[in-house]
Amino acid sequence: MRLVAARCAADYSGRLGAHLDPARRLIMLKGDGSVLIHADGGSYKPLNWMSPPCRLVESAPTPAEAEAGVTKVWQVSHLKTDDRLRIQIHEVFHDLEVELGGEPGLVKDGVEAHLQALLAEQVELVGPGLRLIRREYATAIGPVDLLLRDPAGGTVAVEVKRRGEIDGVEQLTRYVELLKRDPALAPVRGVLAAQAIKPQAEVLAQDRGLGCLLLDYDAMRGLDDRSSRLF
Repeated sequence: MRLVAARCAADYSGRLGAHLDPARRLIMLKGDGSVLIHADGGSYKPLNWMSPPCRLVESAPTPAEAEAGVTKVWQVSHLKTDDRLRIQIHEVFHDLEVELGGEPGLVKDGVEAHLQALLAEQVELVGPGLRLIRREYATAIGPVDLLLRDPAGGTVAVEVKRRGEIDGVEQLTRYVELLKRDPALAPVRGVLAAQAIKPQAEVLAQDRGLGCLLLDYDAMRGLDDRSSRLF
């Protein structure tokens, strides 16, 4: 990871064009090859960036750029597209390079694995009379989060997400279509269970005959008594 605090300007060319006038900014060069330009505001979102894979080449400024105070130029080129990011460095205030090492990953409260475990213990939230067949039910295209048996003898495939989006609907659709081919499981229906479900995902799920279930994480953990709510 390299962090460069500098007065800089930048020009981006690709699907769109963008320009940043000279100002004090933070340039972040990450080990994965990405380059991000940050202002002092705007939270986590950079003003401009290049996603990997890309290559950075440093060069001398043109005579006109040198006259304007540019000391060096960084040309960032994407290796798979025509996207270009040209950064003109006027003055460097700080340049730090440090090896961060391996990333163990962020552990969040309420991740999908925990939601899956809780729902496996509370399958009545999916529907009355259901019982758990197996968690992580293996298929040729990946494991189904929860496989349940309904009282009528059919099967319910449940895909558990923190956020229900179109990708989750597509994933569940593939599982249901595959499971339907097994006479021992048919008929099969699918349910997308998540803490939040985007409207577009809900519309697509309904169009494909899939159910949607909103999960209340606190209530599932016994931290919120739903019966005492006014709303």
